Amino acid sequence: MMDHFGISVADLDASARFYDTVLGTLGHTRLMDFGQAIGYGTGAEAGFWISGPVEGASNRECHIAFSAPDVAAVDAWFAAAEALGAEVLHRPRLWPEYHEHYYGAFVRDPDGNNVEAVCHTAEA
Repeated sequence: MMDHFGISVADLDASARFYDTVLGTLGHTRLMDFGQAIGYGTGAEAGFWISGPVEGASNRECHIAFSAPDVAAVDAWFAAAEALGAEVLHRPRLWPEYHEHYYGAFVRDPDGNNVEAVCHTAEA
């Protein structure tokens, strides 16, 4: 449904380290790097971008949910984020209030955004 999504970050190097690590656990890599903008994805399509701060722009919390193929990938993503010192919002678990197979974990990225990895095929 979405072509691509980008966020402005306060410290591009810190955010690049964070996203290089946590997105790598989901099979996404840094596909493009223009110095002040970095694109991540699989194949040839960069669907998620980070860029350096924009003069005068505010940084309000965004919620970004990355697809994971299975529970193990969500767990690996969470372990990588926690190892980087990310603030834990919600440890990996089933979220039956969303739907019976929704398994997700939530952390804050270096700019305070609510970042999630989720799979929709978990079994109770």
